[in-house]
Amino acid sequence: MTGRRRIRSTVLPRSLVRPARAGALPAGALAACAALVAGCGIVPGVTGGSGDETITVMTWAPENTGATNKPGMPAFAEAYGRWVNAHGGIDGRPLKVLTCDERDDAVAAARCARRAVAENAVAVVGSYSQHGDAFLPTLEAAGIPYIGGYGLTHDEFTSPLSYPVNGGQPALLAGLGRTLADACGPVALVRPDTIAGDQLPPLLDSGLAAGGHDPAGDLRAAEAATSYGDTAERALEHAAAGTGERGCVVPALGDRTGTFMDSFRRARARHPEVRTATVLGSVDQTVLDASGGASGPYEGAYVTGWYPEAGDARWDPMKEVIRAEAFGDNRIDPADAGVQTTWIAYTVLRQAVESLGDGEVTADTVTAALDGGLKVATGNLTPTLRWKFQDTLASIGLPRLVNANVTLHVVEKGRLTAAAEGFTDVTSTLEEAAL
Repeated sequence: MTGRRRIRSTVLPRSLVRPARAGALPAGALAACAALVAGCGIVPGVTGGSGDETITVMTWAPENTGATNKPGMPAFAEAYGRWVNAHGGIDGRPLKVLTCDERDDAVAAARCARRAVAENAVAVVGSYSQHGDAFLPTLEAAGIPYIGGYGLTHDEFTSPLSYPVNGGQPALLAGLGRTLADACGPVALVRPDTIAGDQLPPLLDSGLAAGGHDPAGDLRAAEAATSYGDTAERALEHAAAGTGERGCVVPALGDRTGTFMDSFRRARARHPEVRTATVLGSVDQTVLDASGGASGPYEGAYVTGWYPEAGDARWDPMKEVIRAEAFGDNRIDPADAGVQTTWIAYTVLRQAVESLGDGEVTADTVTAALDGGLKVATGNLTPTLRWKFQDTLASIGLPRLVNANVTLHVVEKGRLTAAAEGFTDVTSTLEEAAL
């Protein structure tokens, strides 16, 4: 799709987007909701129902699609649910984790959201979807908070019921652009020919502009192509055009980045040398290993991420959950940014619930806790998180973006390693973005 939609640049008062939750659904609606169970899962051994204190949440992500897949996110959510319940629940309350295959499809994403409503979920946590227009209105109408989405769409940074834990694609692209402004000649951005892809060029360009660099060449590509030979040729021609400086090619195609790089590797011998750069989520250590390590096409590439590198000790608590409850589950990679985001999102949920003490845990009370100035500590994986009605970046239409920190990595000898110490805050860069 290349059509554009209206972008919400302001946040409506909560009273206008959160009608009272209905006490019961009509029989016909209940029957329809029962049909939504297909394709979704529940953590085994945990039951819910009226009269208990079970906390029900949902995590969704696409699986087995022709584009980007994130099976590790729901798989880790289930493992986290088992781990929490093995340790007494959250403040003594059992956690029931529902999962749903989002299928990278707007209809399926909306179906997942409707099931969250039908199951009385108190939150959707740590999920991945580029179809915010399809699911957020349903969550907003039911008053269900969306905690720690992956940060793919503009909607996640505008909805009053979205609580992002990272800066999403806006921060990654702005941070990468600022780095490349000092390191590259012409820059070619290869991105999906989708609505979500349409949002990427101005973000990368904001970082380039902050460093006094010209905008990147915007090269659209099919999201689910099996070969990118023509696109690779065009990207190399743009990056090597005329300046005498070493250009850079930036593929941002999610899971299809590896497919692009196969085509790029074959084409680059016919062109002057260029450098590559991308964002975490389009490449991780597993991708580097599969592409040849030190001899692969990513060697020397810059990669921006949201969090410390996977070997950092700050991830040890997450890895302990994986060892205890998901040992041998190949879907869960602790170096995957989706798994890491899900861990942080559940950290937010846990602290929000704990802040309620003996009070009732509902979607409304969890939302009230998050809106009431709760400060969430994530073990220094992010800055302390706190969501205001409108934050610093409201002026450019991103009022819910509260963490604009990024980390810079470089591929050295086939390994993704830190290229700079600590975090870089790209808030000021984003403030200049022409969104």
